Amino acid sequence: MPDYSKIFTYEVEGLSYTVSLYEQDGAFLADISVLEGGMDVNALYFGDDEFSGESVSLDGPLNMNGTRLDGEKIQWDDAEALSDPGLGPEGEDKETYVSEGDTLTVELDIESLDEIDVFGIRATSTTTESGSIKAVSDDPEEPEEPIEPTFEKVLFGTDVSDSGEVFDGVFIVDEPREGYEYSLPEGEEPTFENYLTYYEEEVDGYDIPSLDSIVFYSFHEDGYPVEQFRIDAPEGGFQSADEVLEAYDAAIEAGALDPEEVASGDLIAALSLGEEDDTPEDVVEAGDEAEDDLEMI
Repeated sequence: MPDYSKIFTYEVEGLSYTVSLYEQDGAFLADISVLEGGMDVNALYFGDDEFSGESVSLDGPLNMNGTRLDGEKIQWDDAEALSDPGLGPEGEDKETYVSEGDTLTVELDIESLDEIDVFGIRATSTTTESGSIKAVSDDPEEPEEPIEPTFEKVLFGTDVSDSGEVFDGVFIVDEPREGYEYSLPEGEEPTFENYLTYYEEEVDGYDIPSLDSIVFYSFHEDGYPVEQFRIDAPEGGFQSADEVLEAYDAAIEAGALDPEEVASGDLIAALSLGEEDDTPEDVVEAGDEAEDDLEMI
């Protein structure tokens, strides 16, 4: 799913849609997604909210004459024609016809998404009572950046038994803690990407291809670590940091940190295959011999 910067919405009886703007590979794109009904998108109009200067208009049936916003005449900065009105012999298979559940992606000829505060669509063959729209949307939603999960402790295990018991590996914690040799630098956000970078660059004698399993922990209020979830290397091992991050992202998207998953202690394993591990849970707690041995590394 693209990383949307602005999302415009429009809804009338018989038709509703969103227009989601984003930048990708240097291009500025609009995803027009119909939530209810259908329409033939013939032209797009857009501009800032200053409404100063001459307004752009397309000729003939693609014009947006008469459109207003809060009673004020709209000054459009730019417009793009996509198709002529009428479905023709293609019917609803026409390239610019968008029905419920479908998305039409259009590249916009702009220099920045900051140029767009108001978005208009001229559409015909719509499922509205009039059969056409000159739709205007403003006040776009600006999605918040997702909060990156943080962890208090991560184990990079390089020798893990089939039952999940760890014989060799490196523990890294979020801040200096008694009994742990490795901790993130002061002020470093304890995200998994930062843990992985630290493991690659600061820990001698270990590397990514040697990883069997990565285990994520939080600390109980009584001070002992509790496993939240783990990711296991695919057959043949991880070959790069990007592969590890992809497996981690897959775990998060699959709900590894959902409260019920964390509470149950279910293992999420072999994520590159999208399957759950059927091995029993083996939570490493303070005082366990295996952890004591590892913390001496």
